[in-house]
Amino acid sequence: MHCPFCSSLEDKVVDSRLSKEGEVIRRRRECLQCQRRYTTYERIEESLPMLVKKDGRREPFDRQKIFSGLKKACEKRPVSVDLLEAMVVRIEKSIQEKGVNEVDSRIVGEEVMRQLHALDQVAYVRFASVYREFKDVNQFMSELKSLLDESGVNPSS
Repeated sequence: MHCPFCSSLEDKVVDSRLSKEGEVIRRRRECLQCQRRYTTYERIEESLPMLVKKDGRREPFDRQKIFSGLKKACEKRPVSVDLLEAMVVRIEKSIQEKGVNEVDSRIVGEEVMRQLHALDQVAYVRFASVYREFKDVNQFMSELKSLLDESGVNPSS
């Protein structure tokens, strides 16, 4: 592991902790050359399936892309980074449990939307507007109406 400050390869682990779910180990390290501290995270390398995109292209599953999309959808919303990280872990697990070599990207997108719907409806609508590529206000309003119908709120009152 290179020190991010001086690029030295010599360090010592000062502290190690498991994440709440036991999925990730957080390590505090101290560089033996410059004495600065930094944090690393370790996770088991899991074999995740390839994603089949809408246009037929295949690309490796990228948890960072999902996390980034969730962060954008939840910007300025009362949703912690820990909740988003936990959501990404659940999505990864659900994909891995399918036990397939390839998975359609729509399945991943729908899973993200399902989890966002339960977490924060504003973030859900933001994500849905990009994911479902709303072409006009009518599509957007239709999605909002279905949300209101689910929650039992009458928009005309």
